[in-house]
Amino acid sequence: MKKQLRPKSESESNDVLYGLVSEINHMMFFAIQRELKKYDIAVRQYALLCAIQSLGPQATIINAAKQIQREVNVVSRQTITLEKDGLIKRTKSTHKSTILTLELTDRGLELVEAAKHRDVIYDVFSFLSTQERQQMESILCQMLDRVKKYNR
Repeated sequence: MKKQLRPKSESESNDVLYGLVSEINHMMFFAIQRELKKYDIAVRQYALLCAIQSLGPQATIINAAKQIQREVNVVSRQTITLEKDGLIKRTKSTHKSTILTLELTDRGLELVEAAKHRDVIYDVFSFLSTQERQQMESILCQMLDRVKKYNR
């Protein structure tokens, strides 16, 4: 026999939705981290490499930090490590400039391309139809816009 659920108040419903979003985020992070282990790279380092790739010639520490929503000093330290690991190249825009341009090395590009094909992301979203994906993306973007108001 199916258990009858009592109607939830809006507040209770919001708490349930927040809990689900938090749990999905948490579990996806660790699942992706496990998958990236074979490439010997952390999730946040991988996110930075992807940001550098997508920014192309506009890839600077400041722009990358904005894209991955991290503090500039944190991203700056990460870029030092990634450069030591041979995954990126940091160069001054001009001789006297303090602005560093970031670029993936061949090794960094190979890693990003190989790691893009993660099973967990495909598996988690594969059951959604195209319409459901579009609807989910729309709802999540609206939620993100609303929550950004509280983080300015």
